[in-house]
Amino acid sequence: MASEFATLAGGCFWCLEAVYQRVRGVSATRAGYSGGHVDAPSYEQVCSGNTGHAEAVEITFDADAISYRDLLTIFFTIHDPTTVNRQGNDVGSQYRSVIYYHSPEQEAAANAVIAELTEHKLFPAPIVTLVEAAATFYEAEGYHQDYYRSNASAAYCQFVIEPKLAKLRDSLAVFAV
Repeated sequence: MASEFATLAGGCFWCLEAVYQRVRGVSATRAGYSGGHVDAPSYEQVCSGNTGHAEAVEITFDADAISYRDLLTIFFTIHDPTTVNRQGNDVGSQYRSVIYYHSPEQEAAANAVIAELTEHKLFPAPIVTLVEAAATFYEAEGYHQDYYRSNASAAYCQFVIEPKLAKLRDSLAVFAV
């Protein structure tokens, strides 16, 4: 097994975590914060928009079972990469779309996928997803981990996360566990 990391930010980390936990080849996920200038920020600090962090998910995956490009395909399918500092009703720099690469190969793959999506005009507006070197990842507080699994009946989970899971099941079934 060739374990690698991917770190992605695309709105609320609860959404990304719930999706990637169900992807074949993903062995672990951690909700957290990346890309800011405050050491070990709290959720409240990140929500203030003053730390520079984005809500992100760190994904541990088996590169022999799923490629990094496939993880990016899922990423671009389950969030809107055309809105700056926003995903749906979640607004603020902490909800920006970012691919944090861990190697030159990941950086090249991220840029190539964005170029391909742009060339094929798959989105109605330009892609604004940032591609940045992986920064220190700070794990979010315990109550944010496995949020969907613990709160599946909550309104946010039903109205925001469940449609993303349905998209994984329906249009990306090949990746689902």
